[in-house]
Amino acid sequence: MNTPAPPCHSMMDLRKLTPARVGLGRAGASLPTTALLAFTLDHARARDAVHAAFDAQALIAALGDLGLKAVNVRSRAGNRADYLRRPDLGRRLDQASQQVLVRKSGGVSQLALVIGDGLSPTAVHAHAIALVRGLIPQLAASGIRLAGVAVATGARVALGDEIGAILAARMVVMLIGERPGLSAPDSLGAYLSFAPRVGLTDAERNCVSNIHRAGLSYDEAAYKIAWLIRQGLTREVTGVALKDESGDRTPQGIT
Repeated sequence: MNTPAPPCHSMMDLRKLTPARVGLGRAGASLPTTALLAFTLDHARARDAVHAAFDAQALIAALGDLGLKAVNVRSRAGNRADYLRRPDLGRRLDQASQQVLVRKSGGVSQLALVIGDGLSPTAVHAHAIALVRGLIPQLAASGIRLAGVAVATGARVALGDEIGAILAARMVVMLIGERPGLSAPDSLGAYLSFAPRVGLTDAERNCVSNIHRAGLSYDEAAYKIAWLIRQGLTREVTGVALKDESGDRTPQGIT
């Protein structure tokens, strides 16, 4: 009995399954012109995403349309150049913003939300509001009240921890533009910290990443984020102590 030969797959078949740069071909010792031009265009889009203008007031207005009153804050990075050269400045609030949040704080709350420009303001403007719109009913169904909301300019991930600490939130969710890649210049990430405070490490945070039109959908991301919020508040942990098992069980409400 003859065994049929396995199907022969080519690099072109692989290219249909991934946006990665594989099977680009060759022209002499270099890339074909089409592949080189596509790379140059994607690189330019990534650079543009990093340097795109961040319109905090437009986001605050859009959040207001969702029934969320947000406050505008800034990091200690005075401009985009300082932000890119000095990541440490993007992790702490400037003095004026600290005072604004202190006045806004009204005692211990369950959850604070921060939307920061990060390394891709383009991603934030493209996806943050749609994601929040999907997240609100998920939280309401679990009885989780979103107390403080801030829109942060010049933000790194850790800035959310200081904001959450000042607002006395048990947990903070930071939505932020991720470092642009050559296949996704507009990817949004969500970082969750229980008991936020200055000095938390990445090991103490959970992350839901690659939220964009060719990646994780708004509904999928909102479901995962809401699951992590519920479990983080219930177990009083985030980070390596909280594994994302959102696909394995039916969501439970906070008790």
